[in-house]
Amino acid sequence: MKDFRNKVVVITGAGSGMGRELAVKLARRGAKVAISDVDPDGLATTERLVTEAGGEVHAQLLNVAEREAFLTYADTVVEHFGTVNAIFNNAGIAHHGEVETMEFKDIERIMDVDYWGVVNGTKAFLPAIIASGDGAIVNVSSLFGLLSEPGQAAYNSAKFAVRGFTEALRQEMLISDHQVAVTCVHPGGIKTAIARNATTSGDHDAAATAAFFDKYLANTSASKAADIILRAVEKENARVLVGADAKLLDLGVRLVGSYYQGISAKITQWGMSRLS
Repeated sequence: MKDFRNKVVVITGAGSGMGRELAVKLARRGAKVAISDVDPDGLATTERLVTEAGGEVHAQLLNVAEREAFLTYADTVVEHFGTVNAIFNNAGIAHHGEVETMEFKDIERIMDVDYWGVVNGTKAFLPAIIASGDGAIVNVSSLFGLLSEPGQAAYNSAKFAVRGFTEALRQEMLISDHQVAVTCVHPGGIKTAIARNATTSGDHDAAATAAFFDKYLANTSASKAADIILRAVEKENARVLVGADAKLLDLGVRLVGSYYQGISAKITQWGMSRLS
C-alpha cells in the first residue's frame, strides 16, 4: 500500500501510544480510520484528535480478546465505510513475572489480547481486505518476538506467536496472489503506557518496574515509532524494527545465537539490583 489517501484503515489499541499516533498520522495522510480501544476516555481523545486532523473516523469500544465482538465489529466497520483496506493489529498488554510464580490466568490473559487479538483482527477483516484489491495487514509483535527475556515468558510467548502467524500469513498472501501486503512490526522500547499498565506477579514491584522501563529502556517516542511503521508499510516491508535498541539487539542475537540467553540473564540481574 503505497498511498493511504482515501483508504480505510482499522487500528486497534488506538486509545493511546502508537495506536493514537498511527490514527492521527493516517488521518493527516487522507485515510479514513476506524479506531477501537477498551479505554473510553482514551478512545474519545483519539477520536477528537483525528477529527481535528481532518480525518473521517469511526470509533467504538472493543476488547480484541472477545472474538464474537470482533467479528461483529468488522461487519459494522465494513457497513459504515463500504470497504476496508488495512488493519493495524496494535492492541497489547504486558505482564512481568517468572514462570514459577505466574498463575495460568496471567499467561492466558496475555495470550488472549496479544496473540488471539491479532488472530481475531486478521481473520475478521481479511475477507474485506482481500476484496479491496489494495490491502495491508500490519501486526505488532515486539523486540521480544525476536529474543526472549526473563520475567517476560507470557509476553514473549504471545509476541513470538504473532511473528510466526504473520510471517506465515505473508507467504500465503504471496502464494494466493492476493494484493495484500503483510508486515510484522518489532518495536523496541517505546514511550507508551504499556509498562505502567502492566500487571505483575511474584516479587515484582509494578511501579518500580515501570519506572525502570521509562528511564532506561523507552528511548523512542510513539510519534517516531508510528512514522517508522508507516514508512515500512508504504514500502510493503515484511519486517520492521522500531528503534535503535531493536536493531542492535536483533543483530546481537544473530551474531551470538543462543549465547544471548546467558548475557540477558546477567543484564537482568543487574537491572534487578538497580530496582532493589
